[in-house]
Amino acid sequence: MSDKDIDKISGTETTGHEWDGIKELNTPLPRWWLGVFMACIVWSIGYWIVYPAWPGITGYTRGVLNHSQRDEVVANVNALKAARASREHALSAASLEQIQNNPELQQFALAEGRAAFGDNCAPCHGSGGQGARGYPNLNDDVWLWGGTLADIQHTITVGVRSTDAHTRQSQMPAFGRDGILTPAQIDDLVEHVVHLSGRPADERALRRSGKLFSDNCAGCHGPVGKGDRKLGAPNLTDNEWEYGSSREAIQDQIWNGHGGVMPTWAGRLSPETIKALAVYVHSLGGGE
Repeated sequence: MSDKDIDKISGTETTGHEWDGIKELNTPLPRWWLGVFMACIVWSIGYWIVYPAWPGITGYTRGVLNHSQRDEVVANVNALKAARASREHALSAASLEQIQNNPELQQFALAEGRAAFGDNCAPCHGSGGQGARGYPNLNDDVWLWGGTLADIQHTITVGVRSTDAHTRQSQMPAFGRDGILTPAQIDDLVEHVVHLSGRPADERALRRSGKLFSDNCAGCHGPVGKGDRKLGAPNLTDNEWEYGSSREAIQDQIWNGHGGVMPTWAGRLSPETIKALAVYVHSLGGGE
């Protein structure tokens, strides 16, 4: 048997491995660490026996407790539905105005609507309903299709440019992309829209753009650009812009005719949840 190689500095036996003059010390693991490691092994074996653990071809080992987190979740959801059943029934039977006038029912609707909004609406409209470019702000008092409780409920139900047979429908023409107007005419219309919103605009362009606006835009936006909720046409005289208020953004909208899609929630959400959503959106600050 060869003599043990002892490191001169630490006094620890080496493993015999050496790299570039660096020797590996054969330092034993601490006893407490080994104890914890062995206890974990024993614990894992016990866990395999007690709880579901090993997958099989047609299922998995159920464990002696036959515990199932899926069954637990289902039971909790059913218990929650049972606890909320009376209020859900009251929400279903009440009109939107009755919900508003009943503080207890209104609080229930707001709580349910807030949860539904976070799950279904926040990805587009933001967690607080503040919106983003191409997604309306629900906190202001500007509504393309109306901001009453009934209007909001109907918009949620049928969507906008969605697959529902009764969806809210509007279409901004792509005046540039489809060759309806020339680039020079679109530039004049941009100045006209800027002027409608109360900002300084090119006077020569304004003298040319009046007839252009009347022939191509007034049918939806109105002769003075106030918009039309029946058509979902926005008001061009305020300071609220879904796609941006800069000249570049306005030109892009006239040229390409952007129009987003809001899905229909009928069939995806229950009528009670849609009612609760309408109450919640109305409460964000912009409801009429």
